[in-house]
Order: sequence, then structure tokens, then C-alpha cells
Amino acid sequence: MTKLSVNINKIATLRNARGGNVPDVLKAAADIERFGAQGITIHPRPDERHIRYQDARDLKKIVTTELNIEGNPEQSFIDLVLEVKPHQVTLVPDAPDAITSNAGWDTITHKTFLSEMVQLFKSHGIRTSIFVDPVLELIDGAAATGVDRIELYTEAYAKHFPQDPNQAIASYAAAAKRANELQLGINAGHDLSLENIQFFKQHIPGLLEVSIGHALISEALYLGLDNVVNMYLHRLK
Repeated sequence: MTKLSVNINKIATLRNARGGNVPDVLKAAADIERFGAQGITIHPRPDERHIRYQDARDLKKIVTTELNIEGNPEQSFIDLVLEVKPHQVTLVPDAPDAITSNAGWDTITHKTFLSEMVQLFKSHGIRTSIFVDPVLELIDGAAATGVDRIELYTEAYAKHFPQDPNQAIASYAAAAKRANELQLGINAGHDLSLENIQFFKQHIPGLLEVSIGHALISEALYLGLDNVVNMYLHRLK
């Protein structure tokens, strides 16, 4: 079964909009685990507009499944990850002012930098993943860094899925095949939803983990958090 890691950034966004501690990010994470999710993902940004660096420290103390920290490996992020030591760090090349992640790494151009980051985090016992588009050359480039896993950036899949699911999945299936040949673990995330997750899972061999935040939290407004987590788990079986 593919693991479900729930990105709780949107819960932190709601908390920060009003100040105080409602909703409680730590309680939400604990509840999401209790409902059956196998991981918690956070993506702190330098302006702390949703997840705060202190949230990362506090979550490490209470998460009982797996904690995945995503972000661009600039110095403050590196320092945070080495302090917290999550189970997994996912390297994402987003600019500080990005609303959300909008591209994977050029693993060829940035091979030296990514290799250095991968070795740094792995030397501290942290499983490391690189966010990539479904391009075979970039999968090869990721493997050359020594990384443990890739995370397939799935916005294009989600965008084209309603019109032609088979065309939408084609490049991702090819990328997964190459990753499996290179013995890279496969994660995926971005705009995956209850509508498109099952088809994605069925066509991606060796899919270890999906990270889902915006869609899952939005769906939970209508269907309830416990119910939605279990709907995803059912589709991922």
C-alpha cells in the first residue's frame, strides 16, 4: 500500500489568519495520524506565512508515524532540518515568494549542489528526496546525486486528467519505470485529489508515498477530516 502523508500547511494558514492557536496544528497532526494517515508533511517557508519553524520543532516531538519536511535548501532551512532531524527531507526549488511549488529541479544543471545537499542530510540519517518533473533525463540526474527517492511533481497530471487520463499519466508512468530501474524510491505530490489519486496509484509502479495537502484539507471542509483521510487510504490500497 502506498503511504499517505498529509501536508498540514493549510491548517497553519488558517491558524495564522486569526492569530492564536485555533486550529491547533499539533492536535490536527495527531488526529490525522489517528485517522490512519502514515505521515505528516510540512513545507516551512522563510516568511513563516503558514508553517512556522517552531511548528517543525514541536511536531517532531509528537509525530508517531513519519515527518517529512519540504523546502528549498537555503541556509535557514538546512539548519532547521539538521536540528529537527525529520524522517525525510524533500528538496524543492521554490522561490521565497512562491505561492506554491511550481517546478521540479533541473537535476543536471544543479547536480553538484544537489549532491552536496543529499550527502549532508543522509550523513545525519535523514532520508532524502528530490522534487522532479517526469522527464527521463531529470530522473537520471536525480539518481546521479545519490538521493534515496524522487518526488514526482504532479501538477501537469492533475491539470490534464479530466480531459484525457491516459495521456495525463503517460510521462509519469515512464518516469516511474526509469526510477524503478535506477532503484530510486518514488513519492509524488501536488494537486493530487480524491478525483485523480486512484488512477495515478494504479499506473505508477513502486509508488511509495503521496503527499497531499490543499485538496485534502479543502475536501475535508465538506466531508470531514477523518472521512477524507480514510477515503484516500481506500483509494491507495
